[in-house]
Amino acid sequence: MKVLVIGATGTVGSAVAGALEASHQIVKASRRGPVTVDLEDPASLDALFGEVTDLDAVVCCAANGPLVDLASATDDEITGGLRGKLLGQVALARRAVRHLRDGGCVTLTGGTFSAPLAGGSLGALINSGLEGFVRNAADELPRGLRINLISPGWIKETLESMGADSTDGTPVREVARAYVEAVEGTAQGQTIRP
Repeated sequence: MKVLVIGATGTVGSAVAGALEASHQIVKASRRGPVTVDLEDPASLDALFGEVTDLDAVVCCAANGPLVDLASATDDEITGGLRGKLLGQVALARRAVRHLRDGGCVTLTGGTFSAPLAGGSLGALINSGLEGFVRNAADELPRGLRINLISPGWIKETLESMGADSTDGTPVREVARAYVEAVEGTAQGQTIRP
């Protein structure tokens, strides 16, 4: 399979690309890679699919959302937070379905908090929106296409890099395995929590 991995230079994206490379042809894309894309720039998404063709799968690991204080956040901060992780991935999925081979798949990235988190209301909104989008989009896709959402909690290696307690973090290799299963398996419209 030919698989496009967006966000391939990040912690999760590089692990996912590495896990898929053993069995698939991987095209790595990121904001600063040889193949460039920015989820917040629809023109860059169009250019990406003009450059990278004949795809069987698109995997997005580039999405992240800010922690913001609900009481003091401005409308612009909220809108900006929605733009990349939620609206950017929706724009990516819309374009991907027009360019994937029959039977191909799209795998997006959400997130989950094990408990309410200070500043996490916007993240909860984004992640819930992605879950609803994937669940419903699965029924609308043509040509046997599939769509799923990987929704990890904190990544162990990310917590370690922040100097935080990583005890409850999920090792990135386990998270990468969930993406591989979504690409190679038959799941449709699912939110997968590694």
